[in-house]
Amino acid sequence: MPGTAAGGTGSGRKRWGWAALMAGAFLAGLMLVGVVLIRAPEVERPTGGNLTNSPAAIPPSSVPSDNGAVGPAPGPPGPRLAIVVDGLGYDPVRDAEWLDFPERITVSVLPHGPSSKSFAASARTHGFGVILHIPMEPEGAVSDRTEPFLLRRGMTPEEIADRFDRMAADIPQANGASNHMGSAFTSDPASMAAFAQALKGKGFFFVDSVTSAGTVASMAMEQAGVPATRRDVILDDDGRPEEMRRQWAVAIDLAKERGQAVLLCHARRETRKALLELLPQLRKEGIRAVAVEELLSARTVRPHE
Repeated sequence: MPGTAAGGTGSGRKRWGWAALMAGAFLAGLMLVGVVLIRAPEVERPTGGNLTNSPAAIPPSSVPSDNGAVGPAPGPPGPRLAIVVDGLGYDPVRDAEWLDFPERITVSVLPHGPSSKSFAASARTHGFGVILHIPMEPEGAVSDRTEPFLLRRGMTPEEIADRFDRMAADIPQANGASNHMGSAFTSDPASMAAFAQALKGKGFFFVDSVTSAGTVASMAMEQAGVPATRRDVILDDDGRPEEMRRQWAVAIDLAKERGQAVLLCHARRETRKALLELLPQLRKEGIRAVAVEELLSARTVRPHE
C-alpha cells in the first residue's frame, strides 16, 4: 500500500509539471502574438477618411526629387482683353440688360444719371469693373444732359477737383475713370494736369478714350504717378455688323501680339448683340476677358504713344 501511494504521488507531480510547462508555453505564445499585434499599425493602416497628411495624398509634382525640383513654375498669363462699355447710367432698362453679360467687363458709368447709382452697385456685385465716365469739354457744342457738370478748360484746379469729388461720391463703387467726349479738355496740358492730381487724391486709375489725336492724358497721368492706359480699338464707331467684326478682329490680333488690349464700345443694344456673337472666339484664341484694373495690376503706367 505505501508503494502504491508513493507511485500515485510521483505520477501527480509529473502531471502538475507538464501542466505548468504547457501553461508557460501558452503564456509565452500570447505575449508573442501581443507584440505582433501592437506593432502591426506601423506597417498597415486602414484606408479612407482624410488623407491630407498621407504622402499618397500629396501631388507628385510637389514632392521634391533627388535634385530638388518641385515641378514646373507657373507660366506667364495668356493674352487678355479688357472690354470697356461706355455711356451707362441714363437708360435703366438698357443698362440692366448688360448685367447678365457672360464675360468680365468694365462698365464706364456717367454720374448723376437716373440709373447710375443702382447700376454701378449691381455691376460690382456681378464682378464687373466699375469706373466713372467723366464728361469733359469737346471741341464742338455739348449735345447731352451732362453739360451741367462738364469739366472745362479754364477751370481752376480747385473747381476741377470739386466737380470730380461730387461725381465720385455719386458712384462710390468706382475706382477708375475715363473721359466722355473731352476732345478739347484732354488736349489741354494745364487742365489734364489738374485732373490727374484729382485722380491721384482718390487713388483712381485712368482710361483715355482717345477722342482727340492731340490728347495729353497719358503724359499727364505719368507725371502725376496715376496708373493709366488707353483704348486700342473702338468696336462700334461704325455700327454696321461687318465693321464691328473687323474691329473685333483687330482687337484680338493686338491682344495676341502684345499680350493685352483695350476694346472700347458703347452701351447700345446692337453692340451688345454683336459682342455676344463674337465672344466664343475669345476661348478659341486662348484670350481671357478681364477688367481694366487687372491689366494695370502688373504695371503702373502705360507710356503715351
